[in-house]
Amino acid sequence: MTKLTKTLAVVQTELKAKKSSYNSFGKYYFRKAEDILEAVKPFLVKHSVYVTVNEEIISVDPVPMMQSTATISDGENSITATAIVGVDLNQKGMQTSQQFGAASTYGKKYALGNLFLIDDTEDADATNKHDSKPAKKKMTNDQLAKAIEFVKGGGDIAAIEAKYAVTADQRKKLKN
Repeated sequence: MTKLTKTLAVVQTELKAKKSSYNSFGKYYFRKAEDILEAVKPFLVKHSVYVTVNEEIISVDPVPMMQSTATISDGENSITATAIVGVDLNQKGMQTSQQFGAASTYGKKYALGNLFLIDDTEDADATNKHDSKPAKKKMTNDQLAKAIEFVKGGGDIAAIEAKYAVTADQRKKLKN
């Protein structure tokens, strides 16, 4: 085991990256790439390593695909992890640069998460409802207005439909 491998194992074991952002529509906290990078900084000088994230377009047809590569290095050796994401050019309310930026952010987060073994899932046993599916709530007019803003900002209608029983009329309003 190299010194860098041991250092990475220490970082993977001790790193605590908080979920500092809140999705008010979905009512959950989430972690951004910046949260991971901020959490890793104390390890850099302490272990004489550095971390970089590089991105490249690896495909453009049928959809643009970006590969993000997170690297930890001691100047002589390096260890990498990658994530590949598609760029959704059909997101309403977003300019092309924003669509690429959203994919870039997502790719960075997952490449860093892969490198540092950050798991965003919850324990399956803790969330297992043993095949019981609770009924979805009906969406109020206030919730519909928030959902419309969510979609205009690039949010996915499927996320709304996963949480709420969306009527055909509400679906039409979400798509406009």
